[in-house]
Amino acid sequence: MNLLLLDPKNSVNDGGYALTERQQQHVSKVIKAVTGDVLRVGLLNGGIGEGVYQAADDKQPAYIHSLALSAKPPAPLPMVLVMALPRPNMLKRTLQNISAMGVKEIYLIHSAKVEKSYWQSPVLQQDSIQQSLLEGLEQAKDTVMPVCHMIPRFRPFVEDQLPAILAGKRGLLAHPYKAQVCPVAIEEPCVLALGPEGGWNEFEVTKWLAAGMESVHLGERILRVETVVPVLLSRLYPAGC
Repeated sequence: MNLLLLDPKNSVNDGGYALTERQQQHVSKVIKAVTGDVLRVGLLNGGIGEGVYQAADDKQPAYIHSLALSAKPPAPLPMVLVMALPRPNMLKRTLQNISAMGVKEIYLIHSAKVEKSYWQSPVLQQDSIQQSLLEGLEQAKDTVMPVCHMIPRFRPFVEDQLPAILAGKRGLLAHPYKAQVCPVAIEEPCVLALGPEGGWNEFEVTKWLAAGMESVHLGERILRVETVVPVLLSRLYPAGC
């Protein structure tokens, strides 16, 4: 945690913001702060700077006050990421990486090779998704929360929603077969679509390509989702990551 990200919902008296239990543990055990210490903080969807720590007592929980937020969060990546829903045990880490690297719009989509049971996982609860994204922001010293959309049906998304999302952007379909080498350091905004373990099936690839996406690959090696996300993002936008 490189930034204490304060939630406006946790505001307390005198312009302060209460810390969550997880943040308090970090402040106590890692930073080892005491009352009056100045800590690096950010306000969710706001600025970055410093605040004064007030330890918990019998009357109130620990909080940060006297905020001075003079810095802006880092610029977002000009990317919309569409990702076939990965295994639940991989989703948290993947979302943390996506958030830390600056993606601000994410679509988790169904695919033929995605187990239907994945959509019933507690990991897909809104609170769990938000927590994973928040931890990515804290790691990267960012404050702007990504928006995550759940898309349980593939075909209506590609046929009805994708054209508007793709407008003015370059569409890149990560697919290891019959594809060109993935470009490096592109300058335009893009929509990047990542498949499930085992890849997109033939019907899905046909639909992506018909919508205007380009099929690209990273070489002969097939990487896990949690690995390919940082590889592709840093390849496409090295200056932004």
